Amino acid sequence: MSEKLENLKLKEHTRVIFYQMGDTIISNLVFLLWNYKENTECSLIYYSDFVNSLYSAGYTNLSEYILKAVLENDNFYIRGKAQRKVFDSHIVETVKNELEFFQELSRITPEDFISDIDYDRFLPKWRTSEIDFIAEYNKRLENIGKYGYGKYSQNKMFILRNNETVPVKYPDKQKLSELYGYERERKAVIDNTLALVNGKKAQNVLLYGDAGTGKSSTVKAVVNEFADMGLRLVEITKEQLRDIPMLIDELSENPLKFIIFIDDLSFTSGEDCFGALKAVLEGSVSSRTDNIAIYATSNRRHLIKESFSDRDGDDVHRNDTMQEMLSLSARFGLRVNFSRPDKKNYTAIAIELAKAHNINLPDEEIILKAEQFAISSGNGRSPRTACQFINQLIMEM
Repeated sequence: MSEKLENLKLKEHTRVIFYQMGDTIISNLVFLLWNYKENTECSLIYYSDFVNSLYSAGYTNLSEYILKAVLENDNFYIRGKAQRKVFDSHIVETVKNELEFFQELSRITPEDFISDIDYDRFLPKWRTSEIDFIAEYNKRLENIGKYGYGKYSQNKMFILRNNETVPVKYPDKQKLSELYGYERERKAVIDNTLALVNGKKAQNVLLYGDAGTGKSSTVKAVVNEFADMGLRLVEITKEQLRDIPMLIDELSENPLKFIIFIDDLSFTSGEDCFGALKAVLEGSVSSRTDNIAIYATSNRRHLIKESFSDRDGDDVHRNDTMQEMLSLSARFGLRVNFSRPDKKNYTAIAIELAKAHNINLPDEEIILKAEQFAISSGNGRSPRTACQFINQLIMEM
């Protein structure tokens, strides 16, 4: 074994800051480093396992992959730096030493192994690059509010599951440029989101109105638009409203900006889980910090599904209770109404969508067919109906 690989084997055991990498590719490489000279057959298996994991991750450049893994690693040092903590010089020196180790590891070439394996036929290979890991890591620390660390640097949309934020496997890729109509309404949401991203005071937002008007799509689109500026989304359900304080505690010290998103929110008079949301909106002890905003969508302006029976009964405080529930929406600092479009706006959306999908039909024909589709589908006019109409046209082409 070469002196280069022998030194790397020993250095691998001295990791302290980057102790938990949780990375299959690096683990496979380290395993190969320690075991590849066991015998030819095992060496080929270990070698192939490593290359397979690298290729499967979409990489052929080992240096670029290891750098990505190091920059995204969640450890006490990067969390502390994000909170502007000053570390002892011994810890700083340890970080420097470990970055140098990963830099050396990233420059291992296929030839470093092949020269010691008794096999003269084809073996898959990878590339390496001359990357300064210390410089790149310092650059990441300087821009930590834009990139984040750990799972939040690797993903932009999350759900809450078993009190843990979990990345969405197939996130919505909706873009603002793909949404038509509602420019005034959407601008209000965009401006508020930009305030959040730029570290200014942002409002909690309620997007309410008719179904299919693009409320949820707007929220997902602004997250996709500003993800590169450090914006992330965590979606929760109505049943998880009581978990908001816990979620805020987790996210409040993170350098990124977060939208806690509640889709299709509404309550009945018998529910009391709205109290947790009310507390956060009003500013309780566990209220949100400047890097978090609550965005909710609802088909109901007041969020409450009220029936005539709710107004009856022997509860002497019933009126006060109902008023408290009905005023919940007023606790959102920004309320944006997405109402059902009239014929002019509906057909305008259909025309724009047709152009975007390269459907070469006269505007008059699109207007006529779009109206017919809205009537025959029974869904009425809405951006969602317009999208369904365009999909129908594409299918028929």
